[in-house]
Amino acid sequence: MDIAALRTANPDHWKKATAIRALTLDAVHAANSGHSGMPMGMADVATVLFEKHLKFDASAPNWPDRDRFILSAGHGSMLLYSLLHLTGYKGMEIDQIRNFRQWGALTAGHPENFLHDAIETTTGPLGQGIANSVGFAMAEESLRARYGAKLMSHYTYVIAGDGCLMEGISQEAIGLAGRHELGRLIVFWDNNNITIDGTVELSDRTDQVKRFKASGWHVIEIDGHDPKAIDAAITEAKKTSKPSMIACKTHIALGHAAQDTSKGHGALTDEAQMAAAKEAYGWTSAPFDVPADIKQAWEAIGARGASEREAWEARLAEASERRQAEFERIFALDTPKQLSARIKALKKQISAEAPKVATRKSSEMVLEVVNPIMPETMGGSADLTGSNNTKTGDLGVFDVENRKGRYIYWGIREHGMAAAMNGMALHGGIRPYGGTFMCFTDYARPAMRLAALMKVPSVFVMTHDSIGLGEDGPTHQPVEHLAISRATPNTMVFRPCDTVETAEAWELALSSKETPSVLSLTRQGLPTLRTEHKNKNLTAQGAYVLADAEGKRQAILLATGSEVEIAMKARDLLQAEGIGTRVVSMPCWELFEQQEESYRKRVLPGGAAVRVAVEAAARQGWDRWLCGERGREARSGFVGMEGFGASAPAETLFEKFGITAEAVAEKVKSLL
Repeated sequence: MDIAALRTANPDHWKKATAIRALTLDAVHAANSGHSGMPMGMADVATVLFEKHLKFDASAPNWPDRDRFILSAGHGSMLLYSLLHLTGYKGMEIDQIRNFRQWGALTAGHPENFLHDAIETTTGPLGQGIANSVGFAMAEESLRARYGAKLMSHYTYVIAGDGCLMEGISQEAIGLAGRHELGRLIVFWDNNNITIDGTVELSDRTDQVKRFKASGWHVIEIDGHDPKAIDAAITEAKKTSKPSMIACKTHIALGHAAQDTSKGHGALTDEAQMAAAKEAYGWTSAPFDVPADIKQAWEAIGARGASEREAWEARLAEASERRQAEFERIFALDTPKQLSARIKALKKQISAEAPKVATRKSSEMVLEVVNPIMPETMGGSADLTGSNNTKTGDLGVFDVENRKGRYIYWGIREHGMAAAMNGMALHGGIRPYGGTFMCFTDYARPAMRLAALMKVPSVFVMTHDSIGLGEDGPTHQPVEHLAISRATPNTMVFRPCDTVETAEAWELALSSKETPSVLSLTRQGLPTLRTEHKNKNLTAQGAYVLADAEGKRQAILLATGSEVEIAMKARDLLQAEGIGTRVVSMPCWELFEQQEESYRKRVLPGGAAVRVAVEAAARQGWDRWLCGERGREARSGFVGMEGFGASAPAETLFEKFGITAEAVAEKVKSLL
């Protein structure tokens, strides 16, 4: 690559782009770790995008109608950090660049959305960013249809690399975007043909241009170092009704000795090579020093959007007070005032009528009450709508012809669905929920983990949550999935025992602002166990006494979901023999952990009583509650799964695997 020719062809552009390259080299050298090559290769694309197209105001990173910029290739985080510093975002001063990848710095190894408002999403696991972007673009389409282009009209831009496009989730995302004609989604493919192991040809021969075209995208191929070509491509992409992929042919680690090699992907720390690269760039400043004229030019770019943002604020102020209040409420993630009253009314009705329904149906009953008063909810299912019960009559279907529709047919794309849901939540103004079978949390797992890490309140509706699934057999019967979900930090896992607990779980999930929820719901019908109405949300306590011992308390049965009914029947058997038995329903361990110790001790007191847990899943995690939080309870047992399930009717499976009231009673008596 002729660096001298690039320098002389567009000197002003070159200086701005070189500031990104120089800061990247300095930061990675200081940290002695990181990824230099991608920021050096994509600096030209990023410079043109920020200077000529991106709608943003560095002084207002949370402006709802800003364009979104997503760095899917998150290992190249110094590209983003350099841009934020150069354009003048508060908090991204030069010391943050100096402390790249160090303890306490905002400039983590991979971008983390909760560290700075201008970081739209957490990326690094490849493919997640491009899948998030589909959710961002869907959210923009939905909100523009509802509030009008005066309040919501922006683009989502993505930089994705070869690795992002190799990950399977990328095809899930690309197919969705093409199907829904998300014309305000523009992806830059950093086509540098390099991975960590070597050239892309070592592992892949996909024609990405044909792939995107086949998925319904508008595709443009350009030289990724030609600012005029970059500008023209973005201008063209903004005019099409299709999502656009701009294939940017670039050189990784441009101008460095490691250019176009796998070494260029990683940390370039050799001082002599770094000096030679800077000399080739014509960069003579000291490390971390950006000449004043270049910094001022970048800061002018960062301030350019202020007038547009102020005009938008004036348009919002012209809207009716009711419309303003709703707009501000949904972006603040506040629930409507009616939510609590509607949930209480439903609980009271259910307690009186005491229906026997599957909790997946209970969930639908709750959504029928919730969706009409929460216009921000958008639901969906991974091709299991009739099984997950996630669609209510008022939603309408989100589609090319109906952007106001609030139900999404995700197709068989659990991973893509979960990642796009996260994108919706991160965009703001949307509360997404999506369903599949509990067993397929395996497919959605990376995005569910990132929801927790990113502190976004996505709601994962996971039905058919045990061997109660029945005849579909062990491939579809979750065993370890509750334990995996509960092991994930910052996640609320709800396994309600009836419709009342399901309503309470939904209220908590929809009130959360920083924690995703997993709703573990049954296929089989369950009786209403909460027949005495209480306004208080007992599920918010995580666990509570559902039925206390009559006479001396000798046993405590702990259960969740469909097994609470079994525990109640076991209690009847034990009480008939004079064995005083308490039943504790534990719909959400995480919330129980957050209660005061005094409350936890009231629910699960120490002493002589034996403890037996019953759950049609793996035992892992239960010992904390069985053995006492200090590990002192000796007489305890577990009735549940020790291996995989089998194919048979649900009633047969519970009997054959010994998850019955009789088995629970016998376990208690064996411990007394």
